Amino acid sequence: MSYSVGQVSGFAGVTVRTLHYYDKAGLLCPSERSPAGYRLYGNADLARLQQILFYRELGFSLDEIATIMADPAAGALKHLRDRHRMLNEQIAKLHRLVEVAERAMEVERTGVELTPEERFEVFGEVAFDLSYATDAHLKWGHSEGHRQSMARAAAHTKEDWRQIMAEAAAWRHELIAAFNAGEAPDSARVLELAEEHRRHIGRWFTACPPEMHCRIADDYVEDSRAFALVVPPSEQRPGLDRFLRAAIHANAEGGRDR
Repeated sequence: MSYSVGQVSGFAGVTVRTLHYYDKAGLLCPSERSPAGYRLYGNADLARLQQILFYRELGFSLDEIATIMADPAAGALKHLRDRHRMLNEQIAKLHRLVEVAERAMEVERTGVELTPEERFEVFGEVAFDLSYATDAHLKWGHSEGHRQSMARAAAHTKEDWRQIMAEAAAWRHELIAAFNAGEAPDSARVLELAEEHRRHIGRWFTACPPEMHCRIADDYVEDSRAFALVVPPSEQRPGLDRFLRAAIHANAEGGRDR
């Protein structure tokens, strides 16, 4: 029995245009034509279409599907294993994103409630990029330090945040002054600023041993969103992020030697 392109479109759930495209691409060519030249699909064609739609549902590209179906015995199992691994990775990532959303809801429930005016008053130009928060959680969410930091941040009061930001602004002023003066990252003054930054994190968020401090400093150079949490864009200078990283790494080395 043969079916028209309209009939196949109806019961397969694909558009007529899609079937025409599959034909043009050589992926699914109907085995028959009507006397008037219209496409007609037989049972073997429908079985092939079912395979194509199965692979499409798994996320394979049309080129990949064409390769698999050209020689199913040679490549299908490897492709399916690769797709199985990728889907499991995507599932794991989605689970982590759910955790991020749950954490965000928890912060909203227990964190400091500020009006837009109060938020600017407390945080000024320092803005916490939600995309960075998500990426940071995916990167560090497995660590106890990250979990503790998020929990403590959520528990801070408005007055706590005032003090945190005041300390950060005073420290930042000294850091930029040292950078503008051309001081070396391993000078005594700059090393003390690096150590003060480490103590600030430990005092307000989570214990910050030298190794962890170095990883944070690396993130400042690798991700501008992270550095913007420390130095707002309007106060940044070319090379300041690397200067701070060098100081933190030098301070960590000194701390290990002490």
